[in-house]
Amino acid sequence: MKNILIVGATSGIATACARRWAAQGDRLFLTGRDDARLHAVAQDLRVRGAAEVATHVLDVNDHPQHPAMLAACTQALGDIDVVLIAHGTLSDQTRCEHDVEAAMRELTTNGMSTIALLTLLAGTFERQKHGTIAVLSSVAGDRGRPSNYVYGAAKAAVTTFCEGLRARLFKRGVRVLTIKPGFVDTPMTAGLALPGPLVATPERVAADITAAIERGKDSLYTPWFWAGIMLVIRSVPGFVFKRVTL
Repeated sequence: MKNILIVGATSGIATACARRWAAQGDRLFLTGRDDARLHAVAQDLRVRGAAEVATHVLDVNDHPQHPAMLAACTQALGDIDVVLIAHGTLSDQTRCEHDVEAAMRELTTNGMSTIALLTLLAGTFERQKHGTIAVLSSVAGDRGRPSNYVYGAAKAAVTTFCEGLRARLFKRGVRVLTIKPGFVDTPMTAGLALPGPLVATPERVAADITAAIERGKDSLYTPWFWAGIMLVIRSVPGFVFKRVTL
């Protein structure tokens, strides 16, 4: 039985992961902004077999509230075996290009809030000397593209931060997993014109994530074919890439 903290627990991918852990009888501590949705998810997980489910309302952009959340989690669970950081928004790129406040808000939500959480969690995991920190980044962070470079910049910062944190915590027996999903069929992507064959369900992505945590992997492209897609995109020379609309 594992003790698991999920930040952004009402997101499609996080909920799908939580259901898999609930079926194994794990103990869960869920955080999210919407108290009603959080409690609905918690009740669903109890029915599915979770040994214990606690909830905590948290706005991840309110960084001073992070320590209170972590204190509540450790009081409820004790040591944390796994933390999944899965919150985020899909940025309105066009608006961000003309609205500084919008751009900064998206960078904070998708990047800085995660880095703030990781900075706090790192100390806890260092003291524990065990556990896994799993963080949702994105394939969008692999290269800046005109269609989503604000979102991509935030995720690139998360990916780079996780790479350094992984090397730091590995020496203490702690693993850091960077998760890079491609297109996922969630409420966040509803209404977007996405290429059908490349769109995965949250359940498929969750299966990949939970398996990667169990195997102690450092990074994960999900579904698997995104590793090849992004290899091609990263390999395109800059003088060509800037002429391509992606």
